[in-house]
Amino acid sequence: MTTMPSLSNAEAGVAPRSRFLSILALGLLLGACATGHQERESMPATLQLVSGVRASEHRGSDDLLTAGLGRDGLRAMAAPAFADPAHPTPVESRRRAIWSNWRGIADLVPGGGYGDWYGSTAAVPGREFTALALVPGAKQPHRVLLQLPDAFNAERPCVVVAASSGSRGIYGAISVAGPWALPKGCAVAYTDKGAGTDYFDLDANLGVALDGTVAGTEATLAFQPVRGDAHGIAFKHAHSQDNPEADWGRHVQQAAQFALQALNDAYPQRGFSFANTRVIAVGISNGGGAVLRAAELDGEGWLDAVVAGEPNVNVDGTRALYDLTTEAALLMPCALLDVEGLPASPLSAQARAMAPVRCASLAAASVLPAGDAKTQARAAHEALLASGWSEAALRAGALSVDFDLWRAIAVTYASAYGRYGAGEHPCGYGFAAQNPDFSARTAKDGERAAWWADGSGIPPGAGVGIVDTKFTAPDFTLAGLQCLRALWTGTGADADRVRAGVAALRAGLPRADLPVVVIHGNDDGLVPIAFTSQPWVAQAQAAGRDVRYWQVRNAQHFDAFLALPDFRARYVPLLPYVYAALDRVAAHLDDPSQPLPASAVIDTAPAAAPLTAAQLAIPR
Repeated sequence: MTTMPSLSNAEAGVAPRSRFLSILALGLLLGACATGHQERESMPATLQLVSGVRASEHRGSDDLLTAGLGRDGLRAMAAPAFADPAHPTPVESRRRAIWSNWRGIADLVPGGGYGDWYGSTAAVPGREFTALALVPGAKQPHRVLLQLPDAFNAERPCVVVAASSGSRGIYGAISVAGPWALPKGCAVAYTDKGAGTDYFDLDANLGVALDGTVAGTEATLAFQPVRGDAHGIAFKHAHSQDNPEADWGRHVQQAAQFALQALNDAYPQRGFSFANTRVIAVGISNGGGAVLRAAELDGEGWLDAVVAGEPNVNVDGTRALYDLTTEAALLMPCALLDVEGLPASPLSAQARAMAPVRCASLAAASVLPAGDAKTQARAAHEALLASGWSEAALRAGALSVDFDLWRAIAVTYASAYGRYGAGEHPCGYGFAAQNPDFSARTAKDGERAAWWADGSGIPPGAGVGIVDTKFTAPDFTLAGLQCLRALWTGTGADADRVRAGVAALRAGLPRADLPVVVIHGNDDGLVPIAFTSQPWVAQAQAAGRDVRYWQVRNAQHFDAFLALPDFRARYVPLLPYVYAALDRVAAHLDDPSQPLPASAVIDTAPAAAPLTAAQLAIPR
C-alpha cells in the first residue's frame, strides 16, 4: 500500500500514476462529537487516489478565497496575466482559475450587494491539498481539493463539501462554498465530479498535470483519454467514457473522505472522523444535483445536512435534461419570435435574425406547419408550453439561445451519456481550436496553457470550439441538432446507448434523518424548476423526508449574467438564498431547538437600482 505524502511540505511531489494505483484506506476513528453533531457509526469506506497529494500555502499576497485578488481584482475585466503566456506557473494558473470561476458564477457588479451585505471576499490565509481520486469502476479520475484555513477550529471541526457547478474545474464551486465556510474557519472540500477543465490536446499529446500546468503523458495527468485515431481536443466530461453524472454522489462522498484524510495528516494528534466532524454538502446547478445524489448514500453516517441550489436532478416520471435541451435547441429559436418581453443580451439581435430561418427549416421538415414565420413561431411556442415549459422559463431560456448553450450542452452530454471516446461522437461532432471560418486548426502554446484556468468544462470557450461536420447553410446547426434530438426520440444502437446513460441518472430519496434545503428560481430557463427540483422535492416530502423548499420568484439560473442591465432589472441573484440556507442549517445543527426554515414561495422585487436585502425577502 502506498502511503499518503506528508501534507506538512509546501509542495508534495507527484509520482506517475502507475505508482499510485492503490487503495488508501481511511482510518476513521470514533471520537468526541462536535457541538450539535449527532453521534453515528463511522463510515467503513476506502478512498482510492491515483496521484500523490500536492500541498501549497496561500498567505500574504495570496489567499484561499480570492488568490490575493480581493473583490476589486475579481471585478477586473481582464484576467490576471501570465508572465510567460505559454508557460504560466502553477501560482499564476491557480489565480486565474479562481478569477475565472468567481466571475462565471457570482454577481460581482457594484450595486449588486456582493461583499456589501451578502457574501465575502475577505482574505483567508491557509493551505490547499489536492489529488486525483477514482470512484470504483471509473476509467478516469476526478479532482479533489481541500482548502484548510489557518483559523480552522480543530476542537469543533467543520467541513463543507462542494461540487462544481456545470462542468467547471476544481474551483467551480469556490464562490458557492468558500465565502460562507472559509471565514468561519470551516475547511472546504471540492470535487470537479468527473468533469472539469483538464483538456487534452490529441495532436500534441499534451494534457494537464495536477498543478494545472501543461504536461506530457509521462506525467500524472488529470485526464488522459484513449486516443485512437482522433484529432483535436478531448475533455473529461465528454470523453471519459464513464458517464460521470451517474457517479456524482460518489464524487461528493470521496471529496469528504479526502478532507478527513488530509485533516488527519495535517493534525496527526486529533483523529478526525465522520463521527466527530460536521460535514455539510452544498452546490448549485449540476453541483446541486450532485449533493442531492450524495444525500441518497444511506446508512453510513457521513453527512449532516445538504443545501442544493437550482439542482439539475431527475426522478422517475419527469423529463430528463437531455430531452429538454435537445427540444429547446431545435424549437426555442423559432418559438421566441412569439414571446414578448424577452430579456436582451449582446447576442440577442443576431439570434433573432436567424430565428425565421429556423422556423422555415422546421416547417420544411414537417415539424412546424407551413405558412409565415409568425404562424410557425406560434406553433413552436405552443409546442413548448404543451411539453411543460413555463412562460418564465422560456423568457430566461432566451439567454441560452443567444449564446448557443443548448447545442453546447447537448453535444457534450450525448457523448457522456453514450460513453463515447474522442472521435466517436454519433453525430460527428468534435472539438478543436478553430479558424475564423470554424475550420479546425492546431492549438497554439498560449491557448493550451490557458485552458485549465479559463475553460468552463464545455466548449465553446477558452479557445476551443465545436467542430460540426454537418454544418451547412442556410440553417447552419440544424442537421447536427436533428441528429442529437434523434438520440432521444429515435431508434437504433446509438439512441439506445444514450438513453441508457440517461436512465442511470435517476435520483432516489435522501437519507431519512438528513436535513435538506433546496432553493430554486421560478424563472430558471436552463434547469426549469418544473422538471427538476419540484418533482424531486415532492417525491422526498411524500416519503416523509426532511426537505425544505424555497421557490424564488424572479430568479433565473445565472447570477453572473445579472451584469447585463436588462437582466439586473428583471431578476434577483440566487446565491444570497444559498448562504442564508447554510446559516439556518448550521444554526439547527448547533442547536436542534433552532428550527430549519419552512418551505416558502418567496416574492422578490428586482430593480435596476442598487440591490438591497429587503428586495430579496429572504426567510428569517
